[in-house]
Amino acid sequence: MENLYNIAKDLITWYQKNARILPWRENISPYGVWISEIMLQQTRVEAVKKYYIRFMEELPTIKELSEVSDEKLLKLWQGLGYYNRAKNLKKTAIEVMEQYQGVIPNSYEKLLQLKGIGEYTAGAICSIAFGLPESAVDGNVLRVMTRLYAYEKDIMDKQVKKEFSIAIKEVLKHTNPSLFNQSIMELGAMVCLPNGTPKCNECPLQKYCKAYHQNRVMEFPHKSPKKQRRIEYRTMFFIMCQNKLALHKRPETGLLSNLWELPNGLKEISPFEQLLQWGVRYATIDEMGKTKHIFTHIQWNMEGYYIQTDSFENCADFVWVTQCELQQKYALPSAFSVYVKKGFEMFNK
Repeated sequence: MENLYNIAKDLITWYQKNARILPWRENISPYGVWISEIMLQQTRVEAVKKYYIRFMEELPTIKELSEVSDEKLLKLWQGLGYYNRAKNLKKTAIEVMEQYQGVIPNSYEKLLQLKGIGEYTAGAICSIAFGLPESAVDGNVLRVMTRLYAYEKDIMDKQVKKEFSIAIKEVLKHTNPSLFNQSIMELGAMVCLPNGTPKCNECPLQKYCKAYHQNRVMEFPHKSPKKQRRIEYRTMFFIMCQNKLALHKRPETGLLSNLWELPNGLKEISPFEQLLQWGVRYATIDEMGKTKHIFTHIQWNMEGYYIQTDSFENCADFVWVTQCELQQKYALPSAFSVYVKKGFEMFNK
């Protein structure tokens, strides 16, 4: 890929002048890079900042992460979504404690053997924290590279990612791996934007960009369409009894596995029938409106009901918690946040 050495030089110069101030860039460490990269998967940078700071204050070392309770870990992760990321962090921390005495290995191959660390994360840790010439190709990098070279192939093809990884790795042998990988990620996040209008007039690589000179920037990258999400229609229940809210733990496998939730069921069962199945004798029932929540492969179309009951004896396998306990101890996925907020507003009137 022509001009990649000159591109690297111009890109790093731009980055050193324009890089955002982010908490994980202040004191770069293998642990901090790892935590930040896992958090940044599927989550915007601005949203991650406060979670990263709180997480590092509570769990500043691998040892503390390996020993934290699942409840506390998931509570720290609440709001970031994709909770398997948090569960895998702890599993990996335990592996690092057992296999490497709590020290993250400075080896791409060894990192790949750890739970929840894939090629991108391993490359990011190696290059950013250890200065090793390993590529870290994510969506931002693919977008920048395909536009630079007006690259026509489908980026969902694994061979495409491999091709760019090899080319970048060769350049990294002759430049600063940490700065290059961070700079190309930054360019993709701040200038070479995926939606709307890319800021081509601010781009330090404009003179190299084939897509720009062909007036085809928005045609790249080429990407095969995603499968349509499956839609589930669900009924949510905000059930209060004696100042306590009913929670239910989800199954150990599947979507939102082993997390707390508001009691809910498929809409094909009427609200009244569902409450009877759970043994809930309701005193009042009020509608809470409709909303939806989008997961990677599933969309929940939901309607909610506010329930007041006089007794929680014989009520399914619910746990009953106060509002204070919910805020302090229990991690509830964001899919339920609309009804939790509205339910407590109705209760506290």
